Amino acid sequence: MSSDTAKIPFFNPKDGNFRLSNANLPRLPGRIRQPAYDRSLISPGIVHLGIGAFHRAHQAVVIDDLLAGGAMDWGIIGASLRSPATRDALVPQDGLYTLAVRSGAGTDHRIIGSVLAVDVAAEKPGHLIARLANPATRIVSLTITEKGYCHTPQTGDLDERHPDIVHDLQNPGTPRSAIGYLVAALARRRIASTAPFTVLSCDNLSANGQTVERIVTQFAGLRSRNLAKWIEAEVTFPSTMVDRIVPETTDLDRAEISSALGMIDAWPIITEPFTQWIVEDRFPAGRPDFAAAGVQLVSDVTPFEHMKLRLLNASHSALAYLGYLAGFETIAATMTDHRFVAFARQVMQDAAPTLAMPEGTDLAAYSASLLQRFSNSALHHRTWQIAMDGSQKLPQRLLATMQDRLRLGLPIDTHALAVAGWMRYVTGTDERGRAIDVRDPLARELADIAERAGPVAERLAPALLAVSSIFGTLGNDPRMRSAVIEALAKLYALGARQAVQTFQAA
Repeated sequence: MSSDTAKIPFFNPKDGNFRLSNANLPRLPGRIRQPAYDRSLISPGIVHLGIGAFHRAHQAVVIDDLLAGGAMDWGIIGASLRSPATRDALVPQDGLYTLAVRSGAGTDHRIIGSVLAVDVAAEKPGHLIARLANPATRIVSLTITEKGYCHTPQTGDLDERHPDIVHDLQNPGTPRSAIGYLVAALARRRIASTAPFTVLSCDNLSANGQTVERIVTQFAGLRSRNLAKWIEAEVTFPSTMVDRIVPETTDLDRAEISSALGMIDAWPIITEPFTQWIVEDRFPAGRPDFAAAGVQLVSDVTPFEHMKLRLLNASHSALAYLGYLAGFETIAATMTDHRFVAFARQVMQDAAPTLAMPEGTDLAAYSASLLQRFSNSALHHRTWQIAMDGSQKLPQRLLATMQDRLRLGLPIDTHALAVAGWMRYVTGTDERGRAIDVRDPLARELADIAERAGPVAERLAPALLAVSSIFGTLGNDPRMRSAVIEALAKLYALGARQAVQTFQAA
């Protein structure tokens, strides 16, 4: 893919003749795949909270397939909880956007039409609550990232001191958090004797359905014991496992895709060919025929969730922190170094004994496919992007495996180096002395700890391990402390590239 932006025609986004929209669909080149249904006949059945790139590359694509099969009452209303960016990009396009699937063979462009409208919750909270309370809404799905659940990742419980939770309890009609919106709408449906919707979390949380059920019920209980009991009895929270790599869309991506379309698309999505969605089949309010679009419906998604979190997400995070420190901008670039390929493979191999998979699951083949996907040079998945919100991600991706390996009497050196990479990263200064833009809910707290401890592994590692909201009691385990201190010392002494290489030699 060329980076020569001078070769890309310029289109004025204010010129409606050159903006992707319903009216301009006939102007698209014949090679561009378009919605295979009449969008004017679609009615909404799903409200999605957190309509970011991941949702639009995955669940919205599945619904687009099902609409083409005749499931016309399952369109999506998207909602951003705070930022108007997605709304501002998609509303002038009638909700249309391009899905660009990139591989070594080239790029396949497809227009997705399943998103009917996009709301900004912060602008009209009551409007979104009304959408959720509407009897036509039978599924409310979520991709709000780990931090959006306002919980303590180590315990999975609601963080009652979270500023958004404190606000939402005091102002139930104008919530800020996704949890506040869910409970406000369910309370309204209960009063109106309207059947509840199904809550479908699609975030990378272990037992995501059980986690959001616990958080929602705990929050509801702080409002009303009877409301909490009703939710426990009537609302279902199926767990899911979603797998597709979705890099951040860049300005160059927008320009190249707009050039391919012959018109502006303000917010296209870039992704890989691979896609997987496994869902527990518990939808008393109804659902579309997910299986017809390739979704795997199961009775228990837990083994598949653990497989993804501990193989894909864990190795992804390890590559992100250590790769960033080594100077690699993307995961694919990191994978050009055989030392990091071998390290990612070892992260997966060390996680395998902690997994209890259904008979016939080939973990070796799955791991090999992950290494291939990470090496897809057509995807520019930035290490910095994956490194975001590490305090929320570490418990599920790395620490759970470390706990299980310690319980089994197995060494944790591999994962300790990944955790040390995170510790080195959150100090806010890279190996060349340059500032790191650390994006994390605990960024300020972590920076203060790093400043007090200084770049000394024997002080920094124990200080960060003492952050109980991340490490819980694991941070007190002497085996954990010893392994992480040793790994961090090696990282400071040798740098990421040599630390990974030395680790392999050991």
